This record gives sequence, C-alpha cells and structure tokens, in this order.
Amino acid sequence: MPNRNNVHVVPTKKGWGVMREGMKGAYSDHRTQKDAIEYGRTLRGPNRGELVIHGRDGRIRARDTAPGARDPHPPRG
Repeated sequence: MPNRNNVHVVPTKKGWGVMREGMKGAYSDHRTQKDAIEYGRTLRGPNRGELVIHGRDGRIRARDTAPGARDPHPPRG
C-alpha cells in the first residue's frame, strides 16, 4: 500500500516532476531537479513522510526523511 505522505521527484519529458506516492502523473513540473526537490520538501511537510529523489534513469538516487518522521531506512551503524 503506498504511503501518500511520501513524495517522489521523477524525470519527465519537460524536466522534473513531483508526485505523491501512488498517484498517476506528475503533481507539478519543474525545469530543474533542484527546483523540484525544493517544491517536494514543501509538499511533503516538516513532520511527515519521505522525499524520494530519482535520477535521470528513473532509479532512486537519494532519500530525505522529514525531521519529525520515523525513518523507514535508518543508517546502519
């Protein structure tokens, strides 16, 4: 079951898209990945979910968990 608090930054034909997990199609389009990441952080909110950043190839390249959220992928110590 998708976690709708998670937000993904994905490559699109126009540049970069931001979408909530489980949605079809981009929530918003951005010219640069940096702009998409900034918007994705505001959409995710400060205390919920995770920002999942995909590379040009579509593969996950980074994850950014909100400070107040439980980290589903904690660092290994």
